[in-house]
This record gives sequence, C-alpha cells and structure tokens, in this order.
Amino acid sequence: MDLADKLNSLPDSPGVYLMKNEQGKVIYVGKARSLKNRVRTYFQASANHTLRVAAMVRQVADIEWIVTDTEVEALILEGNLIKKHRPRYNVRLRDDKSYPYLKLTLNEEFPRLLMVRRVQDDGARYYGPYPEAGALRETLSLLKKIFPLRSCKKKEIRADKPCLNFHIRRCSAPCTGNISREEYREMAERVRLFLEGKGEELLRQLERQMKEAAARLEFERAARLRDQVQALRQVLERQKVAAASGGDRDVVAVYRGEKDAVGVVFFIRGGKMVGRDYFALPEGGQMEEEELVAAFLKQFYGREVTVPPEIIVPVDLEDREVIAGWLTVKRGKKVQIIVPRRGQKKELLEMAARNAAEIFRLWQEREGTDSFFTALRELRDSLGLKEIPRRIEAYDISNLQGTEPVASMVVFVDGRPAKDHYRRFNLRTVAGPDDYAAMREVIGRRLRRLLHREEEKDPSFAAVPDLILIDGGLGQVRAAAEVAAELGLSSIPLFGLAKREELLYSPHRSEPLRLPFHSRALHLLQHIRDEAHRFALAHHRRRRKERSLVSVLDQIPGIGEKRKKALLQTFGSLAKIATASEEELAAVPGMNRTVARRLLAELNKKE
Repeated sequence: MDLADKLNSLPDSPGVYLMKNEQGKVIYVGKARSLKNRVRTYFQASANHTLRVAAMVRQVADIEWIVTDTEVEALILEGNLIKKHRPRYNVRLRDDKSYPYLKLTLNEEFPRLLMVRRVQDDGARYYGPYPEAGALRETLSLLKKIFPLRSCKKKEIRADKPCLNFHIRRCSAPCTGNISREEYREMAERVRLFLEGKGEELLRQLERQMKEAAARLEFERAARLRDQVQALRQVLERQKVAAASGGDRDVVAVYRGEKDAVGVVFFIRGGKMVGRDYFALPEGGQMEEEELVAAFLKQFYGREVTVPPEIIVPVDLEDREVIAGWLTVKRGKKVQIIVPRRGQKKELLEMAARNAAEIFRLWQEREGTDSFFTALRELRDSLGLKEIPRRIEAYDISNLQGTEPVASMVVFVDGRPAKDHYRRFNLRTVAGPDDYAAMREVIGRRLRRLLHREEEKDPSFAAVPDLILIDGGLGQVRAAAEVAAELGLSSIPLFGLAKREELLYSPHRSEPLRLPFHSRALHLLQHIRDEAHRFALAHHRRRRKERSLVSVLDQIPGIGEKRKKALLQTFGSLAKIATASEEELAAVPGMNRTVARRLLAELNKKE
C-alpha cells in the first residue's frame, strides 16, 4: 500500500501516528483526536507549514498508526514511542544538570529509600526532582525517623548482624529477622503514600491499624504505630499551614531563538519558590509557541517527576484538557493547567519568561565557546554533513602477526567518550590478516542490529550513529560502504582516517580530504581513531594471553580436562588463575600442592 492509499485508509479515531523516511527510520511521532483529520493536514497543498515541518514532510515515505480508545491513552503512548525511537523531528529535552531524586525501590523484596541523581527505568519509584538538595536531605531524614527503611547497598537480604543504623533507630533491620517481610512491605507502602501527597489517607490508615493492634493485645506494634501517627500528624499540620499561604504549583515558560529554544520550570511549594529547572530544546525555535509548550509539558512530566495540582503556562493549548487529564491520572488527584491574565500568577510567569531569555543567552554563549561543540560544528562543515555529528562510532581491526583477529567499536557522544557504549567483536568469518573482510563483517554485524533496533536490547546497537569513522584508508572504507549499501543504510555518513598522512577517505569522493593540521575537527577525529585502536589492541592482547594460558594448561603434566575445568569454575577466568597463589590453586577440587607448584612454575616461565 503506497502513501496515498494509507492516507485514505486513516481511521476517524484517536491514536498515534509514526512517520518514516525511505530507510524505514521513524522521524516523527504524533498523537491525534482524529488520525484521519490530523495526519492529512500535513499533505494538503494549502497547508502553511513552518520550515521545520515542511522539511519533515518532504522526507515522509511511509506512515503507521496505532488506534487508542481515548486521547489520554494516545498521549501516553506518544511519549513512550518518542522515548523508544528518539525521532529526528520531535523536540527532546537536553539537560546537562543532575538534580537529586528520592528513589523508593519497590521492585526489591525489602525496599530501600535512597537519594539518587539519575532516573532509570528499573521498576523503582522516583520522586522529585528536588532543586534544593538540602530540602531533600531534610525529607529523607524525616522519613527515616518515622519509617525506618533500610539504606544499605544490598539488593538481596541475607542473615546478618544489625548495623549502626539499626542501633540508632534508622533501620528496622530485616536482615536480622527483626521485622517480617509483610510488615516491612507495609511500611514501604506508607512511605509511597506519603511521597505521593496522600498523607491524610496514610494517617487514617495508621490510626485504624493502631487500634486494631491494641485490640489484639499486640502492644509493641501498637506503640510503633502510635509513634508514627504522632510524628506524621506533626508533619501534616506544618504542611497545612504552608498550603494555606499559597499552595503548590509549577510555572512553565519558554524562549525561542532563531533555531533552538529553552524551557524553564519554577517550582512553587507552599507559596514559596523552592527552585527552578531549565532544559535546552534543540531546534525548538522553529516551532510555534503553543506547540513548543505542549511538547515541553509532555517531555518534562513524562519523566518520573512530582506533579503539582496547578501548572501555569504562557499560552492556551489545543490539548490542554487532554494533558491535564493525563497529569491527573499520573498524580492521582485533579491537575489544572492555567493561563493567567493578571495578578501574582501572571507576575510569576513573566519572571520565568525573563529567566528563560537569560538562560538562552548564556547557553548560546557557552555552546559557541565550548571546545567540543566548536570541533563538532567544524567537523560538520568540513565533511559536508547535514547535522552536527553528536554520536560518532569508530571501528578498528587488530590482528597482530595475523592471529586472533578482533575488532573494536568506540562511541563518542557530543565529543566525549561514552565508554558504557564501547563494544568488542570476536571475528567469526575471518581467520587470517584480511582487514577488508574483517571490516565487512564488523560493520555488517553492527548495522544488521541497527535494522532490528525495535527488538534490540543493547542500547549501543539500537542507537543510530551520526557518523561512522574507520581506522584505515580507502580499501577499508569501501568494504564498509559496500555492506552498508547492501543493507540500505548508505545514508549514514562514513569516513576513514588513515595514519601517517592523516587523510580522510569517503566512498563518495574521488580524492581524499585533508583537514588543516591545526583543525579542532581533525584533532577530535584523531583522538577517536586512536581510542578505537587502543581498545581493539587491548582486547587482542587479552585474547592472546588467554589462548596462551590455555596452551600452558594443556602442556602441564597432571592437569587434564577435569582439573582444567575445575580451575576455570573456581577462578572464573584464565587471567585470575595466572594471579592465584599456590595455596589457592591447591585448594581447588582435584588439585594438590605438587600440581599447583608445577602450574605456577610454568606460568612464571611463560611470563
């Protein structure tokens, strides 16, 4: 079915639509009250699109959609799909700060309450952000006194001696059996209710449980509940006084530049401003203010953040009721989105707008002087790329003396190494020193995983590179380009940086490109290339050492398959065997001191 037929087949119902380019990559995700009406507007001849939307529409080769029962469901699904696909034309928050959160690990058998800097999709509950770390520590200390959850690093609880926190009444010590699993989980649930603003409900719950425990003559439990009730009542009384003086709300403002934009949130708690947060919105300047504010709200509150009862925005939104309904579900209580016309709320909004303008000015100055950003911008211009290459992947082959060929993939994001995305390859189809065939295999394996990124569990292989850098000359580049073309991914920019002359080779250029010796772009590429070489060489040496050690084990009299297997099971790796003592080796099942001494002697010779 071609694009025109799909447009005619769109249903008149709420849902989410995904626009794809010729390579099948999702470039935009949107939601609609009526898929039929909304999607067709993009392709009407009379449509007055912004430059950004017009550029996107020109790339659309296919459209998919998912029907939902309500607009709120569509909004939630839209947010999940944006996180999954990271489409080119959806605004994404860019944040270089790290505010603290409270993390309640309800995904663990005995939950912990921790202060963390990163929100992860790990099944735990996150509350925040807390712009003031002092306020967070105060909250954490208060909760520890009322509900003594553990804070140790153990993910699994085993029988142990109580720690200091137990003795100072900051932990109920489930590791000692001092509290049952059911009672501990009940306490964690109380913490959740408190952090979600359901203090009154929690207080009534505790009072009822206290009376029930007393009626069953469980006086120790009743006393603990009584102490919690008293402490909680004092906290709630303070909160009532604060709420009466102004209440809780967030104030949202945006500032749009010629291309980019900035979003700002002021946090008002108890009538007082307790902090602010701001986010860069790359390419948000090309959006209408209403569209940008709506996108910002969905991105910001789509994270694990606390939702207040009132959110102040600068313009009325077409989807205001839908977004408010989604936030109401998320908060568990009614949420209003307000556009103030006068008074104190209007003044707060104007202050937030002034802050957004100032933050944008400072951000632009910083971006213009940041050495990494300057190098990336220079790299884009020098190589003729359409966009700044934020994610650069570099590949190198290592096969010292033609044996044990391996490869490396290193990743740099925004000019800095992202070491958690580095990957190693053991070559499967190449046995000898054939760098071209090795490069074909490695690039092919990497790009095939990219083609199936919807099912890919490894985030490094699911990410789309903005630039692929090969450590090598024209031969390696052509080998990599051939396999990319076979997979329909030749649109990904690909260059090779050859040593000695430091020339850049491209499959689409007849002559190599020489960047100035003092060029920041060249220095960045050299650094990335050298890091790929270092990483590949380290992997190669490790493989050779392990192979050499296996050979040593096979040559030692008295060490057969059973003892070799026992040694590997005990130490986990050949490298650890090589660093073990005679006593440790002799203690392995089936070993003795004579064989252990013989093994050490042979290893020392090998060294």
